[in-house]
Amino acid sequence: MNTSENSDETRPLLSAQLADDNPDTVQAKPITPLPKAKLAVATCIRLVEPIAFSQIFPYINEYLSNLHVTDDPKQIGFYSGLVESTFAVFQLVSIYYLSKLSDRIGRRPVILWGNAGAAVATFLFGLSRSLPTMLAFRAMAGLCSGNAPVMHSVIAEITDSTNFALALPIYSTAYYTGNILGPMLGGTLSNPADKFSWLDFGFLKHYPYFLPGGVAGVLTLLAVFIGYFVLEETLPSKIRTSTKRNEITSGDLVNDQAHDEPLSAKALLANPAIFALCKSGFALCFLDAGFQVIFVLFAYTSVLNGGLGLSTENIGYSLSTSGAVSLLLQLMIMPYLIRNFNLAKMYSLCFWMFPFMFPLLAVLNLVARGGYDGTTGELSSQASAAIWVGIAIVMTMARFANLAFSFSVILIRENCPNPASLGMSNGLAQIAMCLARAFSPAFMSSIFALSVDYNLLGGFAWVVASFLVGLFGVAQSRSLIRLDRQHP
Repeated sequence: MNTSENSDETRPLLSAQLADDNPDTVQAKPITPLPKAKLAVATCIRLVEPIAFSQIFPYINEYLSNLHVTDDPKQIGFYSGLVESTFAVFQLVSIYYLSKLSDRIGRRPVILWGNAGAAVATFLFGLSRSLPTMLAFRAMAGLCSGNAPVMHSVIAEITDSTNFALALPIYSTAYYTGNILGPMLGGTLSNPADKFSWLDFGFLKHYPYFLPGGVAGVLTLLAVFIGYFVLEETLPSKIRTSTKRNEITSGDLVNDQAHDEPLSAKALLANPAIFALCKSGFALCFLDAGFQVIFVLFAYTSVLNGGLGLSTENIGYSLSTSGAVSLLLQLMIMPYLIRNFNLAKMYSLCFWMFPFMFPLLAVLNLVARGGYDGTTGELSSQASAAIWVGIAIVMTMARFANLAFSFSVILIRENCPNPASLGMSNGLAQIAMCLARAFSPAFMSSIFALSVDYNLLGGFAWVVASFLVGLFGVAQSRSLIRLDRQHP
């Protein structure tokens, strides 16, 4: 899978870019030093999207309940899934157009204007007093957040084939850091007037969920401010001289673009590896987004209704801690795996986490029921300790599974038919992922709500459904291993 003599749209790899896969070539071609300043700025800007997306997770169920969207607590899951899916649906709509626009006017304006719009929408979300207003602000945030493929292109354009795999884990830490800060903000700063005496203001009592989104919005605007003064344009057509182009791209990726024409989406999808990455990317994001929603719902739901009955603060802390685990895996484990193991096999191994994570959650409810005191509504200390150990195990598995996102970015770059098609290849994979993110929360939360509401399989029908979806994801990921064997 790492070499090919063909040059048409079905050629599986950028063979010229994969010289670094050959040990002899690595000795002949030294690793280019990382462009630290440019990488730091790109990482800072990438940080804010997951903060805006994830800061609502700890409190969204409580927020909807306080707005009396429904009088049935068992139906809260459906509406929270709807709110969470709205962001992804509108992000999906914008990805293609923002990617195409960035190829015409440049990466920099698309990134800065998109983040500015997301900042405004996130800032205003906590002022919502109805479900339609919530959906409108999340839709606006999603429309402005479709620039992830643009950021991936920036990273590819400031690195070359020798240092891309080194830069990616560093850049990817932004996403996981955002997933630490987002839930932490949501869990800590929701209902601030009740938690902190120095924030006991009438405004924060009337809008108890404003502060998390407000802080996230300000952080996003700060990233825009930094980017405005520091972020450089990397689109080759916007770089006026050949010398400056070489300085900014620091490698062969953009130098080859003059000799390649970008392929159409149809031609790229005819490439078996790109198509397989899009399919498995859909499954990966469906499972990951579904797990996030299921975990929050499961943790929020009372013990007797099949959950753990955790507070929003504890939910936020558990999500933030798992984000810290992701950070460690990206920085300490990911580079080792890239250097020593087959990427397609590691990509598939990550998928194997999902079929086991969901059943383990159900086991935690059984532990909680065993230590639940119906009179006080409290858990015994032994049961509580066992539950937190179980949560740590499940969340570690989930974060290992998330390494598949980074493997996917590398595999897309390696399997892109030519450098000029890298942006569209990233865009197609991102569209597939966002399509999954758009529908997964509503689907998985509905399955959870139906299971609890109608006591299907003792309230655990969602476990069976999630297990089957997990196996489907494993099957999709294994197609890359088959292609790898066909192109040794």
